Amino acid sequence: MSTLGIVIAIVVYLAALLIMGVSFAKENTSVGDYYLGGRKLGPFVTAMSAEASDMSSWLLMGLPGIAYAAGICDVFWTALGLGIGTYLNWLFVAKRLRKYSEKNNSITIPDFFEHRFRDKSHALMLISSLMIVIFFIPYVGSGFAACGKLFSSLFGLDYTVAMIVSAAVIIGYTATGGFTAASFTDFVQSIIMSIALITVVCYGLSQVDGFATVETYSMSLDGYISLLASHDFASGSRVSYGGIITIISTMAWGLGYFGMPHILLRFMAIEDPNKIKLSRRISTIWVFIAMGVAIFIGVLARCMTYVGALPELEDSERAIIFIAQHLAENGFGFALLAGIIFAGILACTMSTCDSQMLAASSSVSENIIHETFGIKLSEHMQMVMARIVLVVIAAIGVIIARNPNSSVFGIVSFAWAGFGASFGPIMLLALFWKRANRQGAVVGMLGGAITVFVWHFLIKPMGGIFGIYELLPGFIVAIVLCVMVSLLTPAPEKEIVEEFESI
Repeated sequence: MSTLGIVIAIVVYLAALLIMGVSFAKENTSVGDYYLGGRKLGPFVTAMSAEASDMSSWLLMGLPGIAYAAGICDVFWTALGLGIGTYLNWLFVAKRLRKYSEKNNSITIPDFFEHRFRDKSHALMLISSLMIVIFFIPYVGSGFAACGKLFSSLFGLDYTVAMIVSAAVIIGYTATGGFTAASFTDFVQSIIMSIALITVVCYGLSQVDGFATVETYSMSLDGYISLLASHDFASGSRVSYGGIITIISTMAWGLGYFGMPHILLRFMAIEDPNKIKLSRRISTIWVFIAMGVAIFIGVLARCMTYVGALPELEDSERAIIFIAQHLAENGFGFALLAGIIFAGILACTMSTCDSQMLAASSSVSENIIHETFGIKLSEHMQMVMARIVLVVIAAIGVIIARNPNSSVFGIVSFAWAGFGASFGPIMLLALFWKRANRQGAVVGMLGGAITVFVWHFLIKPMGGIFGIYELLPGFIVAIVLCVMVSLLTPAPEKEIVEEFESI
């Protein structure tokens, strides 16, 4: 395998990210600029940065890996749920949250919850800030781990060294450029992801003599392209996927979007609320196409194994890595293309890490230190504190990622459920139900988060009907608790109702 072309492509990519971070640093004249970009994002950057920050390495490694291993059933229902969740989040939440957050002067999600419910006790802000830290720091660590594993397996580097170098690049452009740098680099990284997907598909099809071979082979495997079954390669037989409850549980991944801070912040940052419709169309189309192509790559990789173009993979999530390595064996020019594919994998991970670090940093420096504990700092010192906290959070993520055998997907899945169940229901009720009050929001948020922990560690291991994804029961519990407690406690003050009705 020619590594020179790969190294050149990746070095250029990483250098470009750092340059962008430095170039945007001068635009951060206030904490609002650093954490929300001054609400100046255009519709294309808003759309693509939101989706790039969402996908993580799961797009280029997780989806193809599951499709390679067992067929399209599980990934189809997951992708369908995520695609629908993306569309509904843009349709119902984006514009209203943009207007509401500007009217009550909120630059973070904890800010919005406190201002929406006029919580003078700061309980909502503290609880939501701590949840962001609890769920996002391990999430950031999983991203660092994914980068470390990629560089380690690709160049034979020590895992720890590879992981720290990757983390340093992400920290560099995020800490200097803030939200604007993260958003614009995410926009660029979404383009890199798209090029990587297209390159893999074109090369893979050339190795199996076209789409007809993929179609014939995949149809020959019992249950492989069924939406109600998967294929067991050990026995060569069909395995039933489960009933309607399993499908609903899998599609419940889409509910997570309503509570993802790094995605919701993009809604708050768009310059013109009337351009959200365009952003919705762009993001929804890209998400469905990108996930569909990623699933097809898994099927394509399985066909490449069948015709001898790839070896049998022990780790199915490395399918796209093996395809890129196979491509690089054809010479320097192809190695450059392989480098773009590897850059795409990095882009998936980095675009998520930068947004999560900013969200976690804002929760600590702005919401906990400055607002909850009332520590007064000058504008300049707030900016310094913001960068210091971001670096500290990233350092904790590096410590968490020091174990190369940690489960990246497991961490992502659990954190996604945690945010979806604790923030999602409260966000929807805050935007669409004027009777929701502070007490209901606090109890609902805590109830959703606790349910995720209890279901994941105590109930889910029982299996059967209890084996459903913890996001679904957590989401339901949070809504029920918020509604019940809101109705059993005093109605919101007139000022809160009038603000709600004005939105």
